[in-house]
Amino acid sequence: MWSHITIPKESSPDVNIPIMYVLMTHQGISPEDAERMLIRPMERELRSIEGVKEMRATAYEGGANIILEFDAGFDADKALSDVRAKVDIAKADLPNETDEPSIHEVNVSLFPVLVVTLSGAVPERTLLKIARELKNEIEAIPAVLEVNIGGNREEQVEIVIDPTRVESYNLVAQDITSFMTRSNKLVAAGTIDTGKRRFPIKVPGVIETVRDIMDLPVKAAGDGVIRLADIASIRKGFKDPTSVARVNGQPAIALVMVLMVAALGTRSGLLVGVAIPGSFLMGILAPAAMGQSMNLVVLFSLILATGMLVDGAIIVVEYADRKMAEGASRRTAHMQASQRMAWPMISSTATTLAAFLPMVFWTGVVGEFMKYLPITLMMTLSASLLMALIFVPALGALVGKPGSADPKVLTSLSLSEGGDLNALTGWTGAYVRLLGRALNRPGWVVAGAFVLLIASQILYGAFGRGVEFFPDIEPKQAVVYVHARGNMSVTERDAIVHEVERRVLEYGDAFDTVYARAGEIADREAAEDVIGAISLELKDWQLRRPARAVFADIRARTADMAGIEVEIRKREEGPPVGKPVALQLASRDPSRLPGAIEHVRRGMAELGGFIDIEDNRPIPGIQWELKVGRAQAAKFGVDVSAVGDVVQLVSKGLKLSDYRPDDADDEVDIVVRYPVDFRTVEQLGRLRVATAQGSIPISGFVSITPHQRTGKLTRSDAKRVMTVKADVEPGLLVDNQVQRLRGWLEANPLPREIGSKFKGQDEEQKKSQAFLGRAFLIALILVTQFNSFYSAFLILSAVVMSTIGVMLGLLITHQPFGVIMSGIGVVSLAGIVVNNNIVLIDTYDQLKREFTDPREAVIRTGAQRLRPVMLTIGTTILGLLPMMFMLNIDFVARDVTVGAPSMQWWTQLSTGIVFGLGFATVLTLVVTPCALLLKVRLIDGMGRLRARILRRSGLPPRQ
Repeated sequence: MWSHITIPKESSPDVNIPIMYVLMTHQGISPEDAERMLIRPMERELRSIEGVKEMRATAYEGGANIILEFDAGFDADKALSDVRAKVDIAKADLPNETDEPSIHEVNVSLFPVLVVTLSGAVPERTLLKIARELKNEIEAIPAVLEVNIGGNREEQVEIVIDPTRVESYNLVAQDITSFMTRSNKLVAAGTIDTGKRRFPIKVPGVIETVRDIMDLPVKAAGDGVIRLADIASIRKGFKDPTSVARVNGQPAIALVMVLMVAALGTRSGLLVGVAIPGSFLMGILAPAAMGQSMNLVVLFSLILATGMLVDGAIIVVEYADRKMAEGASRRTAHMQASQRMAWPMISSTATTLAAFLPMVFWTGVVGEFMKYLPITLMMTLSASLLMALIFVPALGALVGKPGSADPKVLTSLSLSEGGDLNALTGWTGAYVRLLGRALNRPGWVVAGAFVLLIASQILYGAFGRGVEFFPDIEPKQAVVYVHARGNMSVTERDAIVHEVERRVLEYGDAFDTVYARAGEIADREAAEDVIGAISLELKDWQLRRPARAVFADIRARTADMAGIEVEIRKREEGPPVGKPVALQLASRDPSRLPGAIEHVRRGMAELGGFIDIEDNRPIPGIQWELKVGRAQAAKFGVDVSAVGDVVQLVSKGLKLSDYRPDDADDEVDIVVRYPVDFRTVEQLGRLRVATAQGSIPISGFVSITPHQRTGKLTRSDAKRVMTVKADVEPGLLVDNQVQRLRGWLEANPLPREIGSKFKGQDEEQKKSQAFLGRAFLIALILVTQFNSFYSAFLILSAVVMSTIGVMLGLLITHQPFGVIMSGIGVVSLAGIVVNNNIVLIDTYDQLKREFTDPREAVIRTGAQRLRPVMLTIGTTILGLLPMMFMLNIDFVARDVTVGAPSMQWWTQLSTGIVFGLGFATVLTLVVTPCALLLKVRLIDGMGRLRARILRRSGLPPRQ
């Protein structure tokens, strides 16, 4: 109970994403140079790290990053230590101007759990001041680890020089920068020790205020001094915006118990019912001890375990009731029940655990997400065994009452052990008569089951909805990406995004918050041509239309915007895998990749059904290249760095120094730049540099030419790659679309020099399919360790044939087969079916020693196991029916809702188990008994055939 109260609660499991990335920043570096000078030296060291599954790198203007994906379940501390060691080695090969590389872990648990957004029509500095004050107050709360401010711009002091005055005083940029750099220094002058006194010496040289900056001299000529105030104006502001943010249009900084009581009677039913909370609480000890959380997957696991965990308690209580009805004391009856049922229960529980054991070793991100299910189930079922064999009998010996169950039921049970079978009435009598007719032709019954197995697979293949990776769940959040191409300024981008935002806000009744960002979007999933993103927080699903309808309206409403593409991507529920369709192309010759990308996109267009298609080919655009004639520049004593310094006056500004004012937490850059009117391409040719002959324009030795913009360069495992990504139209399945695209590429192949690989959801789906298939086979192999060959064959057959119900259930409800959820459902179903069949076969092995007629022993076995099987399956089905029909029942508020997103998670799994168990009931109570009798008849038939052969050969029969 204490663990249940104190264990952390969360919605979805905390998945330890096995990704780290190294970020390298080099202001102004081109993508080609970043690939050659930053990525390649770092790749050379990082590729030797053990456990790296894939290494991806991206070079872009201003820097590069390298992403290392490890195998799931990796040792994060060791991996981080290894990465740091390799980065330290590679740093020596990076350019001197490159900032210190930083190493980051992708950890979902470190993402913000609470976001407070400040918005309003007030100056930016006012918003920033309020945000800082709020940050300090929130950080003072003991439970808060860290508070970050997002959406704010860094402060800087901007010195705007007048080019005309600079030239009139015969100054150049180097004069200003060199003098200011030397004038803003912390001078540690030391002390003077005279032998009698000791005096500290201070040379004040650090800039503290804006006035200090303006008073700095930049040139002295005779008695005259030219100060910075004479040639420039100064203002304390922010760095140039790379993005603009708004919030809602405003600027922003961002019981099964009922069934058991009815069947067993009040007192016995309560005894069985005690096993449920007891097993649950003991099962919760596992995640609590392992430092895990209580989440949606754990809660579903407990619901799924309900039917399985009461089976043992039902068997013990039912056997004890029978013995008490025969006259035994409650102490003796419960002791006999515990002893008699110990082995079949241990055997059945062990095989059930064996079915789930392989799932503990599920690898990858999906495995990390779903591992809570087998762990919780195994701990809960183990606890249920202790409850059934120790706690329930001990409690029953104290409070049990002879004859507490329904007398009619007890009479039927008594008859099933030794009385007249024809005297049985009610459900038991009806079942015995049905079983008797089936046992008349056991071979036909078993053969019919196998025919139905094959037919169900064929039917689903012909009329089913196919395969999907994870259920399509009603989202709570979504992002609208705005795509556009060209050399657009932040203002132009904001104008386009603002228009899309205005049209989105027309559907404001569907959203709680609309958060728009324009400019550079720091989103790993965003394509390079994304100029803005609008984050949507949807209202509660009961207060709005379905998200699919809202998104369709937004697409239609923005379709007329020329040159603009609007992509809507809902937040992924479940394991994060990115865009569902992703085809990665690789080649030793990067020039061949753009044509191959176009070939794939042409195929998608011909096939249809693909939407929001994107790729990472270089986007159209112009970049200006200033090529320095080194020989000519050397004549004037000018180098490339001098040209770079003066060019920055026109672009981002040349950093001179920095200072730390009293009203700022961090250092503030001091930059010098030209006025806005002079920040043009034409001004580049008029820039001047200082030489021994005086200041000269750079146009004398620098050629300025436009070139195609390179954009981002992407590498995977040290090879240049490009990727095509897409979503699929609503109502279509990703797996079907991927198979169609595969078929098209086989008919229209890519050049031999191009390698292709499906990534994203298709890659994770194949891994999960392979793992669940292996887990199912391993579970079946483990089952055989507990029984004879034929008994194991019967149990395996029952497990395989129980999938008939799964396929028919998906057909009836018109649902696709989910690789994750339906796959887990089949494995879970195997555990329940194995449990029931093992106990049934064990009961038959006991009764065949008492009754010479095998047919009678089989019928009595079925009659004796009818109620436990029906109760086990009934409790499980009742527990899962609300999820199957997506019913959310709130007993406290007396409210019932249909279609809640939390229910959509488990519909496929619940449907598979419910229909599978429904058919498994027929298998366990009819087909398995027929198979048991068929074995006897086959042995008898083989014996008669052998005897006939021996008689004809004249040999004496074997004794």
